Amino acid sequence: MTALGKLLRTTAFKLTLVYLTVFALFAAFLLAYFAWNTRRLITEQITQTVDAEITGLAEQYRQGGIRRLVFVVDARSRRPGSSLYLVTTRAGEGLAGNVGSLSTGILESAGWTETAYRRLDDPDGAEHHALVRVFQLPAGFRLLVGRDLEERERLHDIVLAAGRWSLAIVIVLGVAGGFFVTRRVLKRVDAMTETTRKIMDGDLAGRLPIAGTGDELDRLATNLNAMLERIEALMRGLKEVSDNIAHDLKTPLTRLRNRCEEALRLAEDESQYRAALESTIDESEALIRTFNALLMIARAESGQARDGMTEIDAAEIARGVGELYERLADDKGIHLKVEAPSAAPVHGNRELISQALANLVDNAIKYGSGINGADAEIIVTARGEGDRILLAVTDTGRGIPAADRGRAVERFVRLEQSRSQPGSGLGLSLASAVARLHGGELKLEDNHPGLKTVISLPRATPIPARLEALG
Repeated sequence: MTALGKLLRTTAFKLTLVYLTVFALFAAFLLAYFAWNTRRLITEQITQTVDAEITGLAEQYRQGGIRRLVFVVDARSRRPGSSLYLVTTRAGEGLAGNVGSLSTGILESAGWTETAYRRLDDPDGAEHHALVRVFQLPAGFRLLVGRDLEERERLHDIVLAAGRWSLAIVIVLGVAGGFFVTRRVLKRVDAMTETTRKIMDGDLAGRLPIAGTGDELDRLATNLNAMLERIEALMRGLKEVSDNIAHDLKTPLTRLRNRCEEALRLAEDESQYRAALESTIDESEALIRTFNALLMIARAESGQARDGMTEIDAAEIARGVGELYERLADDKGIHLKVEAPSAAPVHGNRELISQALANLVDNAIKYGSGINGADAEIIVTARGEGDRILLAVTDTGRGIPAADRGRAVERFVRLEQSRSQPGSGLGLSLASAVARLHGGELKLEDNHPGLKTVISLPRATPIPARLEALG
């Protein structure tokens, strides 16, 4: 396709033609109305003037008879201008005036008529057009008064000529402007198309160009760039997850195989085989927990869990999780306390929020032991703060250095101080994914001493308030 053909087929050029057509039709209608209204006003002015003259001449006839009327008409006929006068007898013979000839039958019909005529004072005898009125006088005399229409027609022609030129200029400028605008738009679209080709070829770092004008193309490019950044982050995360899975699962799978081979090679009785099988089952359960956590993270990040969201009480979830882990905390000598005095309504998935909070409590039990023999304490709170609901877990352990908190929420990341404890490094990652799914965030803060993890979620709008807003 040629460049011109490509230009003519663009939506921008077609829209320009549509707007140009609409504007041209409106301009033509406006000019036609102006020409028609001008013609009507001039005609009204002529009729008013002629009516006034006929009234005056009729009064002259009434006061002085035909002689006086002829005298007055003859005097007026000698004045230069476009006025027409004619006084005739019953038989149509002219007595006074400046009209040489009229179309046939004009004098026989009283009233207004547009007619062709010739003037007595015109040496060329050219034919003109006039608007005349014939008035019947007593004794059979007829009085004709009118105005030549040459000025009206000339003004009408001037308006039409101006209209034609205006339309021609509008069309030329409109088409030129259409080509200019379309070329600019097409240039930007071509640049976007070239970038998308590079992206489809695998260059996810490519971004659509932004002109900085803030128009709809800039807004589209901004949104697409944000989408591309999200896709690039997901692909990078997928690669990292794949690498981490391959790395972190290789060790337990190798242990499984080694134990099985060792049992086959060295076991001598049923008890040794049983011990090998129990060890293998424990290792398998740890692998299953790892895969379940990965699936839950993927479910949260993909947004599939939004279908099961309802209005729930986060305070009730906090009390339930606290009750679930209370015995485990007591066994480790940790005092676990829940502070959820009032309802904390959120709109979300109960299973995912419960699992996220349970992960935080589980981490606090593993790593939140008191420092230097101090009493260990974990506090689980659920409270409202403005338009947010905060689910927090605080401990009195060693905490996480500020420099490591960003890494701590990544998949399979286990900090140095946590490697002595069992785990997959997915607990905080799952909690962060669940918080983002619900429009919230996971924050890691100092507890002085220890760590404070906070899941901040939007407060659910009460149903009556939602109905009132919709109404």
